[in-house]
Amino acid sequence: MSKLDGNERWKTKMVLTEHVDQYDQEIKAEGAGNKILTVEERTMVRDLILLPYIETMVDKSLREIELSGSILKRAYLMAGQSIQRRITQDTYQLKKELKQRNIKVVPDEQEEFLVYHKIFCRGRQERFGLTRDVMRTEISLRLTQYTAELGMTLKNHFK
Repeated sequence: MSKLDGNERWKTKMVLTEHVDQYDQEIKAEGAGNKILTVEERTMVRDLILLPYIETMVDKSLREIELSGSILKRAYLMAGQSIQRRITQDTYQLKKELKQRNIKVVPDEQEEFLVYHKIFCRGRQERFGLTRDVMRTEISLRLTQYTAELGMTLKNHFK
């Protein structure tokens, strides 16, 4: 049953049967979820949007550390570079996975508190927005995760 069943105006329009069939197939396909983003794909898009911001923050911190006179400067730089490599790997994997799923993310516009991106997903276009507060929170959580992973790696290495 399509959305047009029961609509009296639809019955008075001249439409070729193949167009009606095509419309019905599109509705069924959307219902199956193959054209709209899944929750997992939305999470991947969000992460792909946030990772360049995280990389910029880590890069800025590394430049500040290089200028510092700390005796642990070398250790901090190595840790930061390790996190930076992990961010680059994650960005590459996300781009690869989204490309396989036929999803493309393009920056759109920035308003005062919102950052928008256009998502081209399997022939459809969608607008995806993130507030700056959400971005800050997610970036903080992600940096904490990267730091914890590095800590676990070091801890396991020195056991």
